[in-house]
Amino acid sequence: MPRILEGDLVDRGGRYSIVASRFNDFITARLLDGALDALRRHGVPDAAITVVWVPGAFELPIVCRRLVASGNYDSVIALGAVIRGSTAHFDYVAGEAAKGVAAAGGGNVPVIFGVLTTDTIEQAVERAGSKMGNKGGEAAVTAIEMVNLLREVG
Repeated sequence: MPRILEGDLVDRGGRYSIVASRFNDFITARLLDGALDALRRHGVPDAAITVVWVPGAFELPIVCRRLVASGNYDSVIALGAVIRGSTAHFDYVAGEAAKGVAAAGGGNVPVIFGVLTTDTIEQAVERAGSKMGNKGGEAAVTAIEMVNLLREVG
């Protein structure tokens, strides 16, 4: 039987930062609530959580990189909502936010992508705590699992 490694969902003293976009805050505030609730339910004390607000999703990557580089966090969670409009702006912002957040991890600190990219406001609402669950909470649980997995891997 092969050795199987996987992270569990019980906090073991992790330190977490959540970077949330103020743009579309009627959605991102709900994502943040979901992330905080999930972290707390899995045993993370408030003292181990730092929340940083940025203007928009485009600004998430630079702050994620800075938080990773600080060495103060075991995981960084990026939360935002980019909702398609009638211009190409959506494509630029969503694409750059995704690439930048992915690149911010680049080392031993998992950076979790909790940015909604939806066609409509209704889709965003569905993913921020209604019938599709709360993607902020899912991102937080992923962060806990990744912290534990990386500790297991060594």
